[in-house]
Amino acid sequence: MFAEKKSAAQRAERRPDMAELKYMPGFGNEFSSEDPRCPGSLPEGQNNPQVCPYGLYAEQLSGSAFTCPRSSNKRSWFYRILPSVCHKPFQAYEQKHLTHNWDEVEPDPNQMRWKPFVIGDMKTDFVDGLYTLCGAGDAKSRNGIAIHVYTCNVSMVDRCLYNSDGDLLIVPQQGKLLILTEFGKILVEPNEICVIQQGMRFSVEVFGDSRGYILEVFGVHFELPDLGPIGANGLANPRDFLTPVACYEDRTVAGGYTVISKYQGKLFSAQQNFSPYNVVAWHGNYTPYKYNLDNFMVINCVAFDHADPSIFTVLTAKSLRPGVAIADFVIFPPRWGVADHTFRPPYYHRNCMSEFMGLIRGHYEAKEEGFQAGGGSLHSAMTPHGPDAGCFEKASNAKLEPERVADGTMAFMFESSLSMAVTRWGLETCSRLDKGYYRCWETLRRHFTPNQRSKK
Repeated sequence: MFAEKKSAAQRAERRPDMAELKYMPGFGNEFSSEDPRCPGSLPEGQNNPQVCPYGLYAEQLSGSAFTCPRSSNKRSWFYRILPSVCHKPFQAYEQKHLTHNWDEVEPDPNQMRWKPFVIGDMKTDFVDGLYTLCGAGDAKSRNGIAIHVYTCNVSMVDRCLYNSDGDLLIVPQQGKLLILTEFGKILVEPNEICVIQQGMRFSVEVFGDSRGYILEVFGVHFELPDLGPIGANGLANPRDFLTPVACYEDRTVAGGYTVISKYQGKLFSAQQNFSPYNVVAWHGNYTPYKYNLDNFMVINCVAFDHADPSIFTVLTAKSLRPGVAIADFVIFPPRWGVADHTFRPPYYHRNCMSEFMGLIRGHYEAKEEGFQAGGGSLHSAMTPHGPDAGCFEKASNAKLEPERVADGTMAFMFESSLSMAVTRWGLETCSRLDKGYYRCWETLRRHFTPNQRSKK
């Protein structure tokens, strides 16, 4: 079990009972956890006894069909003070800028880049601060993705969210998040990620202005990529993923607790009079988890040429076609560049996949100007893209010797086999689209010398 200890100054920012957060390491493991205030709260030898210890209710959360192969079957059992069924009927909740409508505007194949998304002055929590940027597919048919950004400045108070449509991969860029879940509590800071899987109830507490990115996938779950010839170790190692331990709230909310459901792309809310985080114990392999991107073990080219970015895949959500992902989460971490006779930055490219890039910190090597932390870019299927003119000239004439690449930087990519549409908010309402993005390639010069072969 891993303990995450904080300094006195950091502890002062949080509630006293959050002085130490504990986690269990491993990816997709069979976990079990019980709050130490109620020892023996997990039933022995069975999931659903006639009477549970401490008078608790047994409740199963299924993340896969009952009949899935054992290797892909996902479920967890909760032992809670009251079951989650105890709520008033759901009613429509104000939708704001969260959408799965991919036909709001006409298709646009142009290269797109957004300036950093603005965190407003109005008090806004995580749910109301969700903005859909682009996506494809359909939550009803359980096949597709959506890319959102969040900007918020206050914590969710007496309300939680759960997503009936799919999994949420949360990438904080500014501000740490304390995420309360039915499984326990997770502190996620910039340069870490957190995955909240389908159906899991959670609330987000913030400590000031907060901003980040979210990749949502419908119908499948994130997995670690296969390693193939790499071997048994490397990239994101399973031991570095952390799952929270049980920590229950026995709290009645006189004014009502709001449960918000995202269902078929729409938001709904229901009222209940108790905290949903009343889980005293749980066991299973269907859990939320977090991962620190600094733990990624980079594989890179050490002879010549530029390896494909797939070697930087942290998590993948597979499609039914072998080797083709609904979505990949790829990072570009600090590393050594040592390849000889090679143009080392990313090459010019037309891709059958869609590529959304974001920047957590620093300056991305292929576009040091214009691509800023807290912003993003989208290069749609078969739309050409690559390093800007300055990067090309610099890298083409650089002395090739071992050098550190991307120190102080963390860029990432959400890559998908689906052809994504941009929302009206992304194209117009947010007013952050950089309409002069195409100009970064305008100054690329001709170097063609038909009568003289280059010496390099």
